Amino acid sequence: MRVLLIKTSSLGDVIHTLPALTDAMRANSNIRFDWVVEEGFAEIPRWHPAVDQVIPVAIRRWRKNLLQTWRNGEWYNFKQRVHQQKYDLVIDAQGLLKSAWLTRGVKAPVAGFSRKSAREPLASLFYDRQISVARGQHAVERTRQLFSQALGYSLPLSMGQYSLHRERLMIAEQHAPYVVFLHGTTWPSKHWPQAEWRALAELLATEDIAVRIPWGNATEEARAHAIADGLTHVQVLPRLNLTGVAAQIAGAQACVAVDTGLGHLAAALDVPCVSLYGPTLPGLVGAYGQGQVHLCAPGPNAGLGNRYVDCFASLPAEQVLRALKPLLSAMQQTDIGSAEHAVATKDAY
Repeated sequence: MRVLLIKTSSLGDVIHTLPALTDAMRANSNIRFDWVVEEGFAEIPRWHPAVDQVIPVAIRRWRKNLLQTWRNGEWYNFKQRVHQQKYDLVIDAQGLLKSAWLTRGVKAPVAGFSRKSAREPLASLFYDRQISVARGQHAVERTRQLFSQALGYSLPLSMGQYSLHRERLMIAEQHAPYVVFLHGTTWPSKHWPQAEWRALAELLATEDIAVRIPWGNATEEARAHAIADGLTHVQVLPRLNLTGVAAQIAGAQACVAVDTGLGHLAAALDVPCVSLYGPTLPGLVGAYGQGQVHLCAPGPNAGLGNRYVDCFASLPAEQVLRALKPLLSAMQQTDIGSAEHAVATKDAY
């Protein structure tokens, strides 16, 4: 069975879709997916064993100049690529008008969220099968339910599994234990204060834990260098693509993240992470997986969804370190156990 999946963005939304693919793959070993995704996130679907083809789109870029998109042939090329393959089913897991429009012309039944379940109810008019999924659940669980109903299998009762090819991303180099600071995010109010990042880095120095800091733009680079200034155990990484950042995360003992897509990537790679929430709450879209700790700011402006009002004043570095320490200890025990197992296996031969 071959399925065309439409889930274009954002980074967190793309990652939240992965456990549903794992469910489907385990229910039907013959199922294969082609995935339509925003060009900036096209690396991620390739890491999942159920995905054959990744079909990039550039809706964010195209809509800035629709006429140019039409003239330069990008839209035509996308439609041609989609029509090259025969599909048994199309699943729009986005539930938006922009994603529903991408299903037009595909010669296969289209399944998606029902009017009451979709983020944009009008999108359901494009679907042959409208599937009702209760709101008020985590995005991962909603997507898992959508897939199970669309593909006709019983939903597993256990927590969803990302099943990424993590071994392809692991850093081969030998290194001391380190923590990754995932400090970049979109809303101004989601940023944990730079002074607290610096304080946390100084506290980790007393624990002999190194820190690595990635960045994606000039503002983030400047913040990274300010956090690292004069601290020998803190490394500001060079600019990396998404695969490069994933490799750094995959090799880490743990991460500390604000509400950002890279925090979800840490969860998908089964790396313990303390995620910091200020204006947003983690209940419906927080980092999902084992070893994921959510710390919410307790101030009066916390959780209100305001993009600009600061609400992190009452979440100090010391509290974050207290949440981080058990994750580091658990990883160290895992590493020791793996090493002992490797020695025992060698001795057996």
